Amino acid sequence: MSLRPATGADLAFIRSLTGRPDYAPFLTDEDEEGLSVYLTTSAHRLLVWGDNQGFALFAQIGEPSGAVELRRLGLADAGRGQGQPFLRDLIDYAFRDLRAQRLWLDASSENPRAMASYVKAGFTLEGCQRQHWYRPALGRSVDLMLYGMLRGEWQALAARNPAP
Repeated sequence: MSLRPATGADLAFIRSLTGRPDYAPFLTDEDEEGLSVYLTTSAHRLLVWGDNQGFALFAQIGEPSGAVELRRLGLADAGRGQGQPFLRDLIDYAFRDLRAQRLWLDASSENPRAMASYVKAGFTLEGCQRQHWYRPALGRSVDLMLYGMLRGEWQALAARNPAP
């Protein structure tokens, strides 16, 4: 599937995912005004995957270090085998199109499915920020797990697993 830049017409779709009760402990839900900022700034890319099958937000684009954050992502039909293809497209986009030297993301320690998906996709668990992220849906702070991938690791992964 392909990634494309989000438009104002996609914001309702993105909100339909970030506002889902099953995503509330893991995703920040911004209103459309907040999301629309990401459509116009060069430091962010808000993308839609396929035919409204997922979305992602990249941040910190253009940093001198070359580090890019995969700040937010969500699938319309989580748990149906689309996680790895989605992650692969996002990782390829970060290194190929954004020219990242390092891609990083975080996950709630209470989201084991996401954590396992990130490791399976080739990310390395780099650390834990204990009781760092307050989640209103849970009424408490959770540990934030940090994952990263370097350009050389992506290149090695791509060589081992060429795109279909």
